[in-house]
This record gives sequence, C-alpha cells and structure tokens, in this order.
Amino acid sequence: MRRLSLIDAGFLLAEKRETPMHVAGLHLFTLPKGADEHTFLHTLADGLRSADEFQPPFGDRLKVGRLGMLGPAYWEPDASLDIDYHIRHSALPKPGRYRELFSLVSRLHSQLLDRNRPLWEIHLIEGLQNRQFAAYMKFHHAAIDGVRSIHLTQSMYSTNQRERIRFSPLSMQAAERYREMVAKTLPGGGAPPTERELRNVAEVLKAQFDSGAHVLGALRRIAGAWVGVGGTLTVPWRGVPRSPINTEVDGARRFVAQSWPFARIRAVGKALDGTFNDAVLAMCSGALRSYLRDQHGLPKESLKAMVPISLRRPGDVDSANAVGAISADLATNVRDPVKRFKAIQASVQAGKEMFQELSLPEAQLIMELLQLPSLFLAPLGLTSRFPPYSTVISNVPGPRQQLYWNGARLEGIYPASIVFDGFALNMTLVTCADQVDFGITACRRSLPQVQRLIDHLEDALVELEQVAGLGKPRRKRAAKKPARPKSKPAARKKAPEKQPRKAAPRAKPKRAAARRG
Repeated sequence: MRRLSLIDAGFLLAEKRETPMHVAGLHLFTLPKGADEHTFLHTLADGLRSADEFQPPFGDRLKVGRLGMLGPAYWEPDASLDIDYHIRHSALPKPGRYRELFSLVSRLHSQLLDRNRPLWEIHLIEGLQNRQFAAYMKFHHAAIDGVRSIHLTQSMYSTNQRERIRFSPLSMQAAERYREMVAKTLPGGGAPPTERELRNVAEVLKAQFDSGAHVLGALRRIAGAWVGVGGTLTVPWRGVPRSPINTEVDGARRFVAQSWPFARIRAVGKALDGTFNDAVLAMCSGALRSYLRDQHGLPKESLKAMVPISLRRPGDVDSANAVGAISADLATNVRDPVKRFKAIQASVQAGKEMFQELSLPEAQLIMELLQLPSLFLAPLGLTSRFPPYSTVISNVPGPRQQLYWNGARLEGIYPASIVFDGFALNMTLVTCADQVDFGITACRRSLPQVQRLIDHLEDALVELEQVAGLGKPRRKRAAKKPARPKSKPAARKKAPEKQPRKAAPRAKPKRAAARRG
C-alpha cells in the first residue's frame, strides 16, 4: 500500500457534488488509412483490457480507516477490478460535430468518480467527421497531476506510425518500458541518481540546516507582499477583486477547446522580450478583459490567476502530485497590451524567484501554509466571498513529437480541469507537437457563454502580434471541414445570443484537429 501525501488527500477532502476533483484530457485522433472505425476502436479497447498487472493508478483503489479522509489514506490493489466499468465505448450520431463532442465531454466531466473503485475512466468515442475519433480520459487529481498525465500519455503512444503495441498501455510492462526510455534521456543515460549518490553526509546536514533559512526567507517575502512592500510579488487572497467568475458553482460543467500554432505564440513572447508562458498569460488576460467587458463585469482592480508550476524532479514519472503554484497579476486593469505584458512578466518572475531556492519539501510546506485559510473558509461556505484567486491558468508541457496510437495519428490533447467555489473558470493548455491545445472548463450556470472566450483569445493574440511588430495576420473564412490551424487565424462568425456557436476549426494542409464547440 502507498500512503497519500497531504496534497493528494487534500483533493479528496475538498471534493463534493458541486466541485468534482478530477482532471481529464480529450485526445483527438485520425484513423489509419483504410481502417474500419468500429473495428479499430474495439481493437483498441481489447488492448486496454488485456493487462495482467495494471500500473498505478489503474489498478489501485482508495483505502481509508475509521476516521475516513480525516485519518491516513492509502492506495491498495483492487482485487475486484471490473475493467469493463472503466473502459467504455460511445458513439456520436453521425456526422458528429465538435459541438456534440464537447457537449458529451461536458456531461462526462460533470460526473463524480466512484470512490469504491479505482479513480479513473477511459471513454472511446466514435462517429466524428473526417475519419476522426476521440478518447476522453478522466483521473482523480488525488491520483495524478498534469505532468504525470503527460507521462502516462507518452507511455501509451508511439512516435512510430507503423508500431503496434502488443501489450496494454495500462500495464506494468508499459510503465517499465517508459521508465527505461526516460532514463536514457537523463545525464549518464541511466536511472536518476539517489540522494545518497548525489551528496555526502556533510552536504545532507548542510541542506537540512539551510532549509529553515530558505522557508523563513520565503515567508518574509510573503509577509511583505501582504503588507504592500513585496514589490511585484502577488499572494493568494490579497487584492482579488469581485467579478462574474468569482461565484459559487454547481456540478454542471461546460467544456470548449481550440488550438493555436506554437510558433505563433512563442514569436509574440520573443518579440516582447518574454517567454512563451508570458505570452500565454497575456493572451488569456486580454481574452478575459474582453469577455468580462461584454458581461459588464470587468472590475477596476486586476484579476489574479493561480498558475501551477511543476516541482517534479527529472526522471520522476510516478509521483501523483508534485506541483506548486504562484499567484500571477493578470493586469486586466491595464489597457495598453505592452504594459499589460510587462506587468504580467514581472509578477510571474517574482513568484518563480520565491520558489527557486526551495527544495521540493520546502516548496510543498510553503504551498500548504499558503492554503491554510481554505481549511476554514471552505467548511463555512465562504470561499466564493473570499476567493484566493480569480481563475486558474495552467500550462502543461506536452509531447513535442508527433505521436500515434497503433497507427492512429494524435491530432490534439485538450485538457479539462477543475473549477471551485470562488473561481468558476479554468483555462488549461497543453503543448502538443507543433500546436498549443487550449481546454476551457467552466461552471455551466455561472458562465453560460464561455465559448466566446475562444474568439477573445484569438483577438488577444492578434492584438499582441500587432504591438510586437509581427504584422496583422490576414483573416480568412473558416474551413467547412475540421482542420488544424495555419499561422493565420480563421474568420469568426457571430453566434445567436441563445445558441452556442458551432465549431470553427482553423485550416492547415493535410492535418486535422479538434476545435471549439
């Protein structure tokens, strides 16, 4: 049995019907040439079911004592695993559009996972246009974080279109194969060295002595930010304005998705002397400004975003959660896009600097201390009145090579994440091959027209390109057939006020990917 960490258990403690604590990915594929869709998907499902021994978290169920989640919790092998319950096959009415696909994902993402079983599901979905199919994979956040999910994805697929995996991607055999592949990429070409190999006794003692100083230094920075002398450092709960996003949520979700070329966003960051992540945050900030302005809900104070950062050590492919978070000022109260970009950049840099000197245990301790107010606000139902952040914007590094699943081409990974009382919107993106796949998850009741954020993201990117001197991309009509985007954006079509917009993909020769619903 493996004991859950405090962070892992926290996701289970915070879960209720209105706030499911699972994360998911919608993977879009194009069938191999000549393959029959129904037969191909049944073959994939049979391959998934064929494991003799399942790797974590696929074969493990939650075990608690008499105190429930208030006591120690463990993962233990499920002796009664019903694999047919976890692997499901669905079909959209043909010709399935992205609108119907995203409606299905919205419904699946609203449903709680059964705690009496291993906390995951895989849904194979057929019926899409243009010989495409999808796989919706859902995991409880107590068992997996964003980076771990990408490791699982890469262990399931291959970079070789001709390769056919002869064992279940969910098996221990697949896990061992992937660990060997990762180990070869590490310095020395072997398994990651242990702490004993890295340090002598004196260095270990010095690290323990320095730990207190590092934590004390971080706490001093946080205290300075709270009293207004922390420079550009932003901390949870301070200066978070009220907006339509910051409200109570119910259990129904709305999911929409879209892709943009990686090179296009990276060029904006480079032209403005920033990073790809700075450009993503500026793009989201501009979109939120426009969206809230349309809703007559743009606050005078700037929105603050929770931006997760990975604390995972190189070679660690097994930890459930190794994640921290910084609070980023989105500068949504700044009209000028260049000044807004610089303000975001300074805020993110201040947050990163606070974590740079900390070891993994130190960083986890700081994260736990920062989230202590939630332990008191959540039981009292006050989180929506005193939210720690305005929203969540997460950038998960994904596979940069083209991947295939038994010959089926992976066209996109669209993440679906968590919303809470107090922030009813989550914007998560995954870099996949040469594109950036955005998945937007929202409370259906609180933000009924969240699909409009897709258009606002495109407008924000165009605005950044203009001020960065990259020229104004020429707009063109959206293709009738779903296709991956070129570097030039597709034209928008106005949607009726009460009718959700159809998917509007962006064209790229000979390749296809999912778009908004």
